[in-house]
Amino acid sequence: MEPYRVLPGPEAFFTPAAARMGIVLPEPGEGHIEGRIVPEEEAMECAARKLIEAKNPTIHPGPLVLWNWNEKAAKKAKAIKILSEVIPARIIPMADYRPKYPKINAEVEINPNHPNLTIWHNKEDVCVFVGVHCHMANLSLKIIRGGTSCFTIALCANAGHEDANLSLRDLTAEKILRLAEWVSKLKGTSFVKPVAMDTSEDNSRYSDNIFVKSSDGGG
Repeated sequence: MEPYRVLPGPEAFFTPAAARMGIVLPEPGEGHIEGRIVPEEEAMECAARKLIEAKNPTIHPGPLVLWNWNEKAAKKAKAIKILSEVIPARIIPMADYRPKYPKINAEVEINPNHPNLTIWHNKEDVCVFVGVHCHMANLSLKIIRGGTSCFTIALCANAGHEDANLSLRDLTAEKILRLAEWVSKLKGTSFVKPVAMDTSEDNSRYSDNIFVKSSDGGG
């Protein structure tokens, strides 16, 4: 029996958790591609290639980068905006985890309870999760893998996501910019790395951020 691979779906109505199928998380300096542990730079290159080859690449930032709650979030948000412009890719936020019943607006944001609707509605073939709490990301990634053919890339500040088709761990603003650099390299264009992003004074001064306000007063 061949080892289980975390491939784009549609896989099954009840999608198995990748961890139960033997998929392990990468160690520091590593990433995973479809469940295969690889050096981080190999995962970076693969992610960049997937993004530039996609017809509708989309970035789904979550509250950990959407809400301006510390300096790291501010730097990551600015780096994500740069990445989206280099690809180029759309940005559709996952801004609020509370269920949107009776209906979500799939044109405005992705919801972890029904991420397949947003994927289908926007015809996404490659998507990036960044700044999404791990438990919500894993829920959404399984639903997307189960019911769509979208290739999922999870950029995680912690240990990565085994339920994504590709995942990088220990995410920083610097790593996001490295991914943007990989995109530029594969496209054959030049990438001018921005100067150090000092957000220690007033984050709201940035005119090119992607911050939104929390509906419950946070951020």
